[in-house]
Amino acid sequence: MSALSAAAKQGLGDPVLAELVMIRASQLNHCAFCLDMHLQVARKNGESEDRIQLLNAWEEAEDLYSERERAALALTEAVTVLTEGFVPDEVYEGAAKHFDEAELAHLIALITAINGWNRLMVSRRVPPGGYRP
Repeated sequence: MSALSAAAKQGLGDPVLAELVMIRASQLNHCAFCLDMHLQVARKNGESEDRIQLLNAWEEAEDLYSERERAALALTEAVTVLTEGFVPDEVYEGAAKHFDEAELAHLIALITAINGWNRLMVSRRVPPGGYRP
C-alpha cells in the first residue's frame, strides 16, 4: 500500500491536490490518524488554513478551489462513498475533463489507496498523533 500511495501521488504530480484528496477521503471515513497526518503534510506543502478548514464544505466554498480540484474532490467522494454502487458517469466525465488518462489513473489509485489506509487505521483503532514527518 505504501508503494501504491507513493506511485499514485508522484504520478498525479500535484502534491497539494494529493493532500486535499487524502484529507477529504479521511474526513468521509472518519480516520483521525490519516487526517492528522495529511493535515500536517498539507500545511508543510503550503496549503492555506482557509482551504483546509473549509474542505468539508468544498462545494459551497467554490471560490477557494479550482475546477480541477473540485473535479478531483467530487471523484474522491464518489469513489469513497459508493452510495449508488458505482461512480456516476457525470462525476467520472467531469474528472476526465481536467486530468489526462495517466493523471486520472493516478488520481483513482490515490483515492483507492487512501481509502485502504483509512479502513486499516480505523479498524485497528490507531489514534491521531503518531505521525512524525
